[in-house]
Amino acid sequence: MDYGTEGGLFRRLRAAAPAWEAYCWHPFVQGLADGTLPLPAFQHYLVQDYLFLIQFARAKALGVFKAESLGAMRDKAAAVLAILDETKLHLKYCAEWGLDEAAVVATPEAAQTVCYTRWVLDRGMAGDILDLEVALAPCTIGYGEIALKIEAHPSRSRANNPYESWIAMYAGEGYQSLARAAAARLDSLGVSHGGDARFPALARGFAEAARLETDFWQMGLDAS
Repeated sequence: MDYGTEGGLFRRLRAAAPAWEAYCWHPFVQGLADGTLPLPAFQHYLVQDYLFLIQFARAKALGVFKAESLGAMRDKAAAVLAILDETKLHLKYCAEWGLDEAAVVATPEAAQTVCYTRWVLDRGMAGDILDLEVALAPCTIGYGEIALKIEAHPSRSRANNPYESWIAMYAGEGYQSLARAAAARLDSLGVSHGGDARFPALARGFAEAARLETDFWQMGLDAS
């Protein structure tokens, strides 16, 4: 599955991002694919991902303010509510991995979490809706691509893979539909708000988000 359209903004940004492949096939991801990722690495990632979701909801809320139309405002408001609901589900998922809810909530944000989320918020505050959507895209669309890459890779292990539920969640049609919609929105904004003069700055923002995503994986791996 390739997201976006040929010649559209998403594919152009992805092709121009040096860190994209390093992000999508990081050793952390490889460990998910073959089931060898150390459990402490995944647990640390899960806790920080919960904290990330809180800031991600703030960024989506900023999208309501920056949105270009009433329809887009409604879509962004729905996305905020969906993420806030997801935080509850995430805590339940953490519990399945032996992580106590009180301990998860009380955990401080790692430096990588702070760097990534505050950078996204800064891009949204300083720029327009397209700047914000570009900063958010590597997370939303990238996780969909990563799941499909895992499913198709020769190293993919299904038997006794402890991370099967995580892979299935992002490879499933629900999330894949979300990723496709995010890429389509980026392509649409590229037409209405982009242009060749903006592309270099947008490409730098997209590449930086991909690099920060890579750092987020590494943060988890370093905890093993």
